[in-house]
Order: sequence, then C-alpha cells, then structure tokens
Amino acid sequence: MPKSKDAAAPQDPARWQLVSWQKKDEQYARIPHAWRLSNLPSSQVTDYRDIPRTCGLLTQVELDITEKYDATALAEAIRSRRLKCVDVAQAFCKRAAIAHQLTNCLTEIFFDDALKRAAELDAHLDAKKLPLGPLHGVPVSLKDTFKVRGYDASIGLAALSFKPSTENSVLVDNLLGAGAVLYCKTNIPQTLMALDSHNNVFGRTLNPFNTAVTAGGSSGGEGALLGMRGSVLGVGTDVGGSIRIPAMCNGTFGIKPSWERIPYAGQEGGMLAGATKVGIPASAGPLAHSMRDIELFFRAVSEQRPWTMDPDVIPSPWSSLTSLGGAGRKLRIGIVRRDGVIDPHPPIARLLDEVKTKLEGPGVSVVEMDITPLFSQCQSLANAMFGVEGGNTMFDLLESANEPLSPWLSTRLKRKAPLELTKVRELHGKREALRTKFLSIWKDQHGEIDAFICPVAPHPVPPIDRYNGVSYTSSFVLLDYPAGVVPVRNFTKEDMKGNLPKSKPLGNWDKINRELWTKVDRSVYIGTPLCVQVVAPRLEEEKLVQAMSVIDDALKGNANTRAKL
Repeated sequence: MPKSKDAAAPQDPARWQLVSWQKKDEQYARIPHAWRLSNLPSSQVTDYRDIPRTCGLLTQVELDITEKYDATALAEAIRSRRLKCVDVAQAFCKRAAIAHQLTNCLTEIFFDDALKRAAELDAHLDAKKLPLGPLHGVPVSLKDTFKVRGYDASIGLAALSFKPSTENSVLVDNLLGAGAVLYCKTNIPQTLMALDSHNNVFGRTLNPFNTAVTAGGSSGGEGALLGMRGSVLGVGTDVGGSIRIPAMCNGTFGIKPSWERIPYAGQEGGMLAGATKVGIPASAGPLAHSMRDIELFFRAVSEQRPWTMDPDVIPSPWSSLTSLGGAGRKLRIGIVRRDGVIDPHPPIARLLDEVKTKLEGPGVSVVEMDITPLFSQCQSLANAMFGVEGGNTMFDLLESANEPLSPWLSTRLKRKAPLELTKVRELHGKREALRTKFLSIWKDQHGEIDAFICPVAPHPVPPIDRYNGVSYTSSFVLLDYPAGVVPVRNFTKEDMKGNLPKSKPLGNWDKINRELWTKVDRSVYIGTPLCVQVVAPRLEEEKLVQAMSVIDDALKGNANTRAKL
C-alpha cells in the first residue's frame, strides 16, 4: 500500500554518520578474529587495566613483553637477539587491539604493516647488520594528527576521512629512520580543542584507570593506550596541554618540548598552512613509561638530524645527561604552588609538599617561588592567541559533511571573524613583553634555578567532560618553555580530606574549579593518578629531562646519581 503524502519519510543519515559507521567497520575488520574479546566488562567494572591479563588472549610471553620492559629495555633485548622484533610487534599489536575494544583509544590500525616491518627488521639483524637506530624494533604509537602514508589523518572529522595521506609527517620518517615499528594511531577530540577525547567519527576514549573520569585530550587516545600498556612509547602533540593532560590522566611520563626542538611539519590539524605561525605553534613530544625512554626518544629523533627536513627545527644534537654542566653545583629546583588564576584543591597542594620533602637532599636545593604576578597574565593572553584564525577552516570542514559539534564543544565554540592584523600584532607584542619579563624568574639571590615544579592541573583527574581551566599548561606553550609530567602516586581515601578557603573565588575559572571539590562525589577520584609538572627554560629539554629524572628517582627512593650539574 503506497504511503500517503502526509506520512513522515525516514530521514537519511547525515554524511558524517555514514562515515562513522564505515570507519568503525574498517577498524573492526583490521582486528584479527583471534584477538577479539568475547565478553566486554559489565558497567560495574570501572578499572580496565587488569583485563589484558585475565582475558586469556595474551600468552605469558606477550604479557611479559608488554609489562616487564620499557622501550629502552626492549631495544636492548632486540639488539642482543634475546627478543625478536616480530614477537615484540605482535605482543603490542594484540594488546593495543584489546585496549581499543575496552577504551576506544585507536583510530587507524595497521597491524599487518607493523608485522611486515618487524620481520624485515629481524632479517636485517640476522644478516649481521647494525641496528637502524636506537629504536630498532621498538613499537611506537602515534596521535591521529600524524600523517602516515596510505592511512587517513582524519582527526575525527568526516570531511577528512577516507583520504589517505600520500606522504609521512617529518617525525614519522624520523622514527622510521631510527628503526621504530609503527602500528596504530590514536583518538583525539573533535577540533582538537577539547580536553576529553570525543569525536563523532570514532566516539569517546575511556580512561582505563576509571571509566567515570576523563582520559584527557587532545592526545587522549595515546594516554589511554599507554595506560593499558598497549604502547611502550607514544607520540602526541601539545598546544594547550594536550600531551601533559593525558599523561596526568593516565599516569604516564610526557613532555611538551619547545616548538623548535622536535619536528612538527606534515601534521593534520584542520587548519590552513601557516595558520599556527600567526597564533601559538604546537609542539610534538613523547609519552612513555620511564624517563629513560623519554630521553631515548629525544636522542633517537636528534640522530636523524630533523633540522634538515623541517625548517622550523633548530640544529640541536641531543646532549647526554652525564655530559651536562660540569661545575659540580647542586641542582636547584623551584616550587611554584599557584598561578594566581585558579587555586589548587587540597590534595594537589599537599602533593607539592610531598614531592618537596622527598626531593630535598644533598644533591638538590629546593627553592620556593612566587611568580603569580607574571603567571596570572598568561592564560588570558594564550586564550586570545588561540582564537586568531577564528576556527573558520575547522567549521568549513564540519559543515561540508553536515557534522555537528560534539556536545561539550557545542556551547563553547563558534565561528568568529579572524582577527585583524593590527590586533594580531598587538597580541604578539604582549607575548614578547611577557616572555622577556619571565626571564627574571630563572635567577634569585642565590643563583640559577634549573627547573621548577608546579601542578599539572588545580584538581585531580575529573569526571568526563569536567576538566576545568588549562592555565597551568597553556601558559608554558605561550612562553615556549619545555614542560613535562612526572607521576607521583594514585589518589587515596586520605586525599579526600581538606576544605577550600571561604574567601571569594579568584574568578570564574576558580569558581568552577571549587565545584570540582565541593559539588562532586570525591570518591570518583580514588585510584586515579596524581602527578606534578616540571618546567625548564626555553629549548633546555636536556635540563628538563635531567630534573624530571632526579624527581622520579627521589619519589622512588632511588640513589640519585644525576642530581649535580
């Protein structure tokens, strides 16, 4: 019987919805049947980290490879032929597949290419040839923004899906040159402008520590994959905290370098070429399970001489930590407790005290620093410079596929007119003036300060879509200071104690931050990572890695052999 003219015709799915279905089908098809979980956890299970051990899909050897080694140890075991590249690659491909089925952390999957590459690297060593580089046979995961030839760099946008890259990002070629095995790319938030990794094409990434809290963004897929031990070394990008926030949320080490240190060329960011140069440039950097792996990443990339491939990278061979300095003086590390925009919650304030206590010793001098008069000026200026282009290219991409903004962004992001040249010049003038004033913080009456510790965020890892201000992370992008995250411990019941001051909030950001302590069931924070941020002067990544290593050793109670310069 024909339908009447008044009957409602079914709505055809929007283009973005069709693309999402197709991309998810593609993902599923690239996971071998034998690696698929037969049962997903019930809603009562919120900590997914033990499931790879209990699901029965990983052999004991694969569990050992993915849990008992860091990247440095894997590289050594491969060089000495105690492990084969193929076995290492298969273990991490399989564990990444499990991690993805639980947390939705992957975008592009290329396990077959990884296994083929690993076999070639084994044959290379079998032929008695020297390793290609420091990462020979080490699996490395990548944020979706990196272009890998033959695969999409869709950044979760329907308009950029099914448009495979024709060339690699410079850093991808550097990693391949160093011997790495690339096997997957990881999820990000729509527009790359959110702090929780959700987009319409791939969906939301979950935090493996606690599915009720955020995995962070914009390198949230990387953070979750490392948190599940599905990666031993990952690479993200950071323009407001996008490496450091996921590192904090998932309990890993991570560094945002100064932007001229690690190649960024060839990224997909949903922007026109040159757009980042009129705002604030982003940086690419590592997430890892150990500080020596962070150093391994910098050394491996530096040996590829990236400044010959990316004109923004300055010639900067990596200096080993043992060769730094030579004056024999103590390492001087500052403690910065607040930024003057958002005051930290009680457990974050106490965490700084814990780290200070463990750090004080014969090889380190700890210095209290109050830099709020300058620190408090960073956030508003950074926000203004993030909006120089007005988001117009991104909105063009969304609208071309009739794709809506994700819920969190829908009330926070809108198309704006690009700023006029005069206004852009004024913003850059203010930035340069502020950077000049900040040079004074690196010295006090007792001499040079090598690095300082401050919060990554003024709150613990928050519930999904509740991450508050990024003043503690975006400020160091504005200043172009290298900054990294060191895990300290997990949140406990004792950390739920403490009251906020009854004084008037510093502003709206501080008001919302207080609600994350007073209007949230604090038990949601239990078991989530607590971390600190470490900051060093511009382009002094070696000094940052040294300071982070010293702090990590102190927290673990290890004898510190690198405290002196």
